[in-house]
Amino acid sequence: MEKVTKIAIFRGRRVRRTIHNNEWWFVVEDIVAVLTDSSNPKDYINKMRLRDAELSKGYGQIVHTLFVDTAGGRQKTNCANTEGVFRIIQSIQSPKAEPFKRWLAKVGYERVQEIEDPELATKRTRALYRAKGYTDSWIEKRMRGIAIREELTDEWKKREVGGDKEYAILTAEISKAAFGMTPSQYKKFKRLERENLRDHMDDLELIFSMLGEASTTKIARAKDTRGFPRNKQAAREGGSVAGLAKRELERKSGQKVSTRKNYLRVPQRQQLLKEKSEFSNHSND
Repeated sequence: MEKVTKIAIFRGRRVRRTIHNNEWWFVVEDIVAVLTDSSNPKDYINKMRLRDAELSKGYGQIVHTLFVDTAGGRQKTNCANTEGVFRIIQSIQSPKAEPFKRWLAKVGYERVQEIEDPELATKRTRALYRAKGYTDSWIEKRMRGIAIREELTDEWKKREVGGDKEYAILTAEISKAAFGMTPSQYKKFKRLERENLRDHMDDLELIFSMLGEASTTKIARAKDTRGFPRNKQAAREGGSVAGLAKRELERKSGQKVSTRKNYLRVPQRQQLLKEKSEFSNHSND
């Protein structure tokens, strides 16, 4: 568990955040200060809760007190996760919050569209990766990898494997057999923090990830595995198929497949610039 408070920059202003239960939590007062320019964010929050009865009723579930760095040292401060921050922003009556509210409405509308037409979600995902600076050939592999992953998790569900926790364990087994590292170890190897590991894999890494998961699906079906223990063995066997192929390629090429290379620098900078431009345009509407 990370205890050090980090700073996010929102519209040029500092917003403190910290990790809790493996997700970012943001200081509510900092969010309110940025979107209202209030000289007394605590007072603004109190008045906002009086105006919004539903928010006030659920405020205790949205906001948690967590330790963050303050001028007086580390102190307990009211924080909210991303979902909670979105709910709070909806109650802020300030022109500065309007572009964000419009963006939320647009995201909600797009989500409804995607439910009605799932192909739109795929198109938007491709567009997002393209905007981040990824090549079309990489995007094709990434999208194919997503489809193979979904096929595998659907198979696990049919075969009486539990939810996300057991999926994570099985995924770790595939990764260990294929790459010699669990996903969390792989992220450290690539110097990543909360980024998606596969978004920072190169073509060969993606290919061997797909091979391990596709092989696991095929083995599970062939052996008609039922329950977690048998699917765990299938995951090891599927990952081993990719591991053997990877080691053979490394032997013949003289080069390692797993590298420390990631896509943090140029693509991330391009995306930040794009988002900054888009937000500025909305602010000027």
